[in-house]
Amino acid sequence: MDPTMQAFLAALLGAVVAGSAVLAWAISDRQQQRVPAVQEPVVPPGVAAVLSVLRSSAVVVDEADVVLKASAPAYAFGLVRGTQLVSEELADLVSQVRRDGQIRETELVMARSIGPARHVTARVAPLGSRLVLALVEDRTRERRVEAVRRDFVANVSHELKTPVGAIRLLAEAMHEAAEDPVAVKRFADRMLHESDRLSRLVQQVIELSRLQGDDPPDSPTPVDLDGVVAVAADTSAIDAGSKHINIVTSGTHGLKVLGSEEQITAAVANLVANAVAYSEPDSTVLVTTRESEGQVEISVVDQGIGIPNREIDRIFERFYRVDPARHRSTGGTGLGLSIVKHVAATHGGDIRVWSAEGQGSTFTLTLPHHSFGTPSSTHQEDRP
Repeated sequence: MDPTMQAFLAALLGAVVAGSAVLAWAISDRQQQRVPAVQEPVVPPGVAAVLSVLRSSAVVVDEADVVLKASAPAYAFGLVRGTQLVSEELADLVSQVRRDGQIRETELVMARSIGPARHVTARVAPLGSRLVLALVEDRTRERRVEAVRRDFVANVSHELKTPVGAIRLLAEAMHEAAEDPVAVKRFADRMLHESDRLSRLVQQVIELSRLQGDDPPDSPTPVDLDGVVAVAADTSAIDAGSKHINIVTSGTHGLKVLGSEEQITAAVANLVANAVAYSEPDSTVLVTTRESEGQVEISVVDQGIGIPNREIDRIFERFYRVDPARHRSTGGTGLGLSIVKHVAATHGGDIRVWSAEGQGSTFTLTLPHHSFGTPSSTHQEDRP
């Protein structure tokens, strides 16, 4: 072979080898500089299915505090907005759990732009190596019930102290006035009055407690309103007679409602007793019944002191009295309207009130109607 050709081939082979070496070096360098892709956290299989059936609010958060998965209640509850946790306290708790892997449980108060704050319990635990699971339960209703129960016990204790203390003082006064028959009789009459008030208070506390524990009747029975109104009027007849108050019953005869006869009678009797207690002597209390759009309305109208507008929203609270200065003379316990409210709620009904100071009040109890035949004509009866 020609020496020139040999030199050319050798040069060409050297160039190929050099080019291959340079290419190999470039590929190797590029591979060395490439940043390995970070595997995104994946929610473990089955977790999504479990979250979809949970009643509590559940949220799965990754290492960047991004919400990967959340149950429907979590969105409805306002825990998650987009892919972020709304509550800073919950986010801090998630960070602590991610840092040390320890399960944490605490109570949080979550403020809302509209409405009262919510009380929740949060349990946060690690889910795998890089995910965190937060379970949140709404305890607002339970906390409210506990507060109501504490207030109820405190109020009962306070109300019981008054007549019990009065009876003790009267007994001591009677003992000291043992030689004075007139004084003894006066103190004895006062003791009877206080003991009657104490008895009414205890009875209404028991009645209200029973109503609060009762569910709606499983099998409501037809209740004859004529009999209910008659019993309610008779119950207050003595008190009405002592003040020369006429209890007048009128309305549609033969109406029936669905529910518990005992509870409905207690509700109407409390409305009539209230009307008599707060009406002036020589006045009239009117009890009427009528049917309206599948409902039955029992209205009790009095000519009493009336209720100021600012007080109307509170009159159904336990132990609340419009005129505290008069409750001792009327014997009121402040529980009657609470009983009426619970009876209405238990029976799927409602209680409304209209009132004007110095003119009297009208309480209207509405209950589901039970039709048995055609109601007969209007009747009216005067009860002394």
